[in-house]
This record gives sequence, structure tokens and C-alpha cells, in this order.
Amino acid sequence: MEDEVRMTAWVRGLVQEVGFRWFTRANALRIGGLAGFAVNLGDGRVQVVAEGPKEHCEQLLEWLRTGDTPGAVDGVTEIWATPRGGYDGFEIR
Repeated sequence: MEDEVRMTAWVRGLVQEVGFRWFTRANALRIGGLAGFAVNLGDGRVQVVAEGPKEHCEQLLEWLRTGDTPGAVDGVTEIWATPRGGYDGFEIR
């Protein structure tokens, strides 16, 4: 069984009002096995929280950093933790 993790990422750049959260959700669903959310922050960043198998979270993080995303990503900072649970699928907030 794969290790379950919680990955929280903050994405900087032109990532609001360009469909970034929707594409993030679609990619999380494509990868599969992930639960969490993407939300716009007041400072212009998007916060992404994903829980699931570590390999799947790593795939989502790689897409956030280097994938064909809407807008323009200037940088991504992430932290890793133990899953908290309580998510039903992957949401846009």
C-alpha cells in the first residue's frame, strides 16, 4: 500500500481569473486517488491542498510546476504532512 500524504502548495504568478483552479481540479481527477481543494488567496496566489498516495501528489506538484497550466506560474512552494481527511473528492473553493 502506498504512503498517504497531505501536500499543500502555494502557486505564485498569473494564476487567478484564468481558469487555473479548474484545470488543477481536472488534473487531480485525471491523476486519480486525490482529495482536496484549490482556492484563490487574497494575495494573488492559489493554494492547492491534495491528499492521497504520495506518488499521485508528486505528479500533481510536478504539473503545477512544469505543466501546461492556464496563466503563468512564477513559482510553487509546498509542504508535506500527514493527511487530515474530511474531503469528498477534489473541490474548487
